Amino acid sequence: MPEFGTSGLRGLSRDLTNELCATYAAAFVAGHAHNGRIFIGQDARESSPRIARAVAAGAASQGVVAVDCGVIPTPALARASLAEGTLAIMVTGSHIPADRNGLKFYTSQGEFTKADEGPLAEAVAGWTLATAEAEIVKSNARADYVARYVSGLPDAALAGLKVGVWLHSSAASSALPQILSGLGAEVVLLGASQSFVPVDTEAVDAGTRAKLAGWVAEHRLDALLSTDGDADRPLLVDETGTVVPGDILGPITARWCGADGVVTTVSANTMVDAMGAFKAVQRTKIGSPYVIAEMEARMADGLDRVAGYEPNGGFLLGWDVTGRVALPKLMTRDSTLPLVGTIAAASEAGVSVSELIGSLPRRRTATDRLKDIPRTASMAIVDSILAGETTHLPAGLGAPVSVDQTDGARMTFGDSRVLHIRPSGNAPELRCYVEAESDGAASDLLAEALVKLKAAVA
Repeated sequence: MPEFGTSGLRGLSRDLTNELCATYAAAFVAGHAHNGRIFIGQDARESSPRIARAVAAGAASQGVVAVDCGVIPTPALARASLAEGTLAIMVTGSHIPADRNGLKFYTSQGEFTKADEGPLAEAVAGWTLATAEAEIVKSNARADYVARYVSGLPDAALAGLKVGVWLHSSAASSALPQILSGLGAEVVLLGASQSFVPVDTEAVDAGTRAKLAGWVAEHRLDALLSTDGDADRPLLVDETGTVVPGDILGPITARWCGADGVVTTVSANTMVDAMGAFKAVQRTKIGSPYVIAEMEARMADGLDRVAGYEPNGGFLLGWDVTGRVALPKLMTRDSTLPLVGTIAAASEAGVSVSELIGSLPRRRTATDRLKDIPRTASMAIVDSILAGETTHLPAGLGAPVSVDQTDGARMTFGDSRVLHIRPSGNAPELRCYVEAESDGAASDLLAEALVKLKAAVA
């Protein structure tokens, strides 16, 4: 059955029945302040239009008008509803397989918190759904999102750059090229797909990496950009054909925006600490609700300019940026800012993306996951590691000098290498993150760790 993960309600599409989705929408509307309208967006999955119609019907049962935003980036939907001080529901399964889907909720104050989930589930369990014909109006939320970046960055900020966009089935396949061209870049459109492609920006497989690198070389691109399915996580490939991890994009973007404090997850690259660019760096459990809560706490403590990001690259802007860049705060995970911010930062410095990254402290990460691993099996491995079991770990690391249990088991070893193992919060997967002194060392460590973990769950 569908259940809440790290970011919204998720489950198999067939289990997200019209009645269930309408009930969640009705209970959500009834339990939260609104202005009589609810914004509804969707990703490009086959099941999303059906679920979006069910959500609109559920909202109608509470007398609320549905603002249909169509296929739209999740941050664009959130921006629109926050601007009106009302509710939103995004129909998306993000990066998980095409046979799954989900609902991501936004209150008039922003992202749905972990504390909000229990009361909504209880309300749904006791809800009697009334039928009503939905009143639906259209929205220009996507155009407003494009304007946010085209007007918020300096004129021709990306002039002289040739940038590819891997369209696949991204919810940003329309908005992102418009933003790039509006900022002066020459845009090359690549790889559109009529069927849904579950792109995980934290775990790009070798075949996809080779395809992306091939496009970069063929078209002589300065960068190649893309997102996950609902466009709240970025994917950036530099001019050498190398995928840039999200926890490198995050610190670059935070520094470019002028942040004085950064909040990220326990799994993120320690490079952000070594940069010396921020007054404070705070870490949380994995998931944007945890990052947002810690950002708000840091701002309450007196930090004026706080940014947040996750290793998947999703970036959260906690203040109104002014000056050469003029961007209002957006406290939800966004893919566009780390994409345009990184290539703009390189362009301003007169260097390539790879040269910009090469100037940063030499800490590099790699991540992947084992699919179709029940959460119970993943937790059993984590528990055994926490209990001192070492047979699941790569040889030669020795005993960890510290273990962080904030989210799974994050082990730091004597040579400063890091191995972090945790069950996914969104899918039946066992996640593995590593950190080392170079891309090659991180890739080798990740490969050996996955072999060990596969043997452990066999």
